Amino acid sequence: MPFPEDFYEYLGNNTLTGIKGGFDRPGFLDIWMVEVDGRVFARSWGKSARSWFSAFLATGAGEIRYGDRVIGVKGRQLTDDPHMNARIDRAYLEKYTQEENVYYAKGITQPEYADYTMEFLYDG
Repeated sequence: MPFPEDFYEYLGNNTLTGIKGGFDRPGFLDIWMVEVDGRVFARSWGKSARSWFSAFLATGAGEIRYGDRVIGVKGRQLTDDPHMNARIDRAYLEKYTQEENVYYAKGITQPEYADYTMEFLYDG
């Protein structure tokens, strides 16, 4: 099921989107998300064992906050898809071109981040 149209518009116009993985976290963390052909992805910058990413791995569910809206999502790790990872890399590099973000965009598109890619599915 596709995300609401206003969510895609939000992603196109904003660099940060709120995420909450699992069911135990008290608040949202603002992260970078990208859209590729209607699919929504994010990568874990810190690759921490206790993170939004690991919470999605453990539970498969969470929430996204954009503007004043909160929606339920499922999350699944993107594995072994070099073609899609290359497209996600391009999406990050094309979206995060602000001077303060270029360093991080180049970092998060390095090969070791492919294993820390999460795809979100709307669970409205």
